Amino acid sequence: MSGSFEHTPAGRTFRFGRHAPEEARAAVCAWYRQDDEEETEDDTVSCYNCRYRRWTVESFVCMRKGEEET
Repeated sequence: MSGSFEHTPAGRTFRFGRHAPEEARAAVCAWYRQDDEEETEDDTVSCYNCRYRRWTVESFVCMRKGEEET
């Protein structure tokens, strides 16, 4: 798992919250898949636009099952 995420009770939670676009772009992994158009703000390849992210109050959780990044 990259240094951008931490294990929490909710799952693999993005450490930098909802307002860190540079960090969200840098954290994109090999499993990135663009979410549906109505679920994204733009076409930027970013964890914020990935179909596997689920928003929380403060950040998002990566819901991708399988191998973790090292």
